[in-house]
Amino acid sequence: MRLKPFHVVFTLLLALAGAWLCVWIGTPLPWMIGPLLATACASIAGAPTASWRPLNNTGQWVIGTALGLYFTPQVSALVGSLWWAIALAIIWALGLGLAFGAWLHRLNAPRMPGVPAPAMRATSYFAGAIGGASEMTLLAERAHARTDLVAASHSLRLLLVTVTIPFAMQFSGLHGLDLNPPVLRAVSGPGLAALAGATAAGAWLMLRLGRANPWFMGPLLVTMGLTMASLHLSGIPPWLTNTAQLLIVVGLGVRFSPTFLHAAPRWMASVVLGTLVMLVLCSGFAALLAWATGLPLATLILGTSPGGIAEMAITAKVLQLGVPVVTAFQVCRLVAVLILVAPLYRWFYPAD
Repeated sequence: MRLKPFHVVFTLLLALAGAWLCVWIGTPLPWMIGPLLATACASIAGAPTASWRPLNNTGQWVIGTALGLYFTPQVSALVGSLWWAIALAIIWALGLGLAFGAWLHRLNAPRMPGVPAPAMRATSYFAGAIGGASEMTLLAERAHARTDLVAASHSLRLLLVTVTIPFAMQFSGLHGLDLNPPVLRAVSGPGLAALAGATAAGAWLMLRLGRANPWFMGPLLVTMGLTMASLHLSGIPPWLTNTAQLLIVVGLGVRFSPTFLHAAPRWMASVVLGTLVMLVLCSGFAALLAWATGLPLATLILGTSPGGIAEMAITAKVLQLGVPVVTAFQVCRLVAVLILVAPLYRWFYPAD
């Protein structure tokens, strides 16, 4: 279906109204939660919502650049010393995803007789994996799974995690690892232009190489390299990061549709329950890591949560809960899941 500019403009204005409302009532992360809930609810209600991919890419570009500014040499050394904790978190995420997928299959397979057994196994497996929604849906399609159920599962999981964790952090009073280098506050026009050019080149290179999340990973890696080399070109204006948050979550909010709540309701209910259980289990795992590393619990909850990398890193940035540690945990997990989840599927289900 052809994208209509009016629908994109309407969605952006709706998201902006949601952000302003959340600013007015004082919710955590108003520029992320407000637009997300506004566009998701409007989409489910049947409103003509739409997201333009270049705008979403721009939001990821800005956020990736902003996060890279935290990786000073001192902070990078701290993150490097946590390699063993990051490795444990990757193993944990893979195991948790396997368990979630197996539970989805056991609960739903008997009630979906029209779905062939191999397709049902693939659907449950990739719906349970803790990875990016688009990447997991693509892998599920290659395995002949029900891609609609996989995409819906990941969208719903991200929505629940993105909304639940910021409120829990704000009302729990937990504090994280505040690593705000002074360079973040210094905005320079020429420096910002140079930084934009360098990070755009990084995004282009990642696109050429066919890597996942190129508009996030490319700018993040370029800015990390510059910051670790003590080359400080410019900070990012707060209004720009707020706009980027809005653009990113609009892309998630418009995934929902009027048929979303009516399609396979038992499947969606099991995804909700499973996501809430995973949040509790990940909090317990984060508590163990906090005891072993001495890092704040809030930082490790964000680092190990079953959310998206951009959303969790934004939460850490806005609430000052240890951006570099959270970003490192989430980035390494994303890469590991993308590399390992398909081979693991073929290993567990060779007959499929």
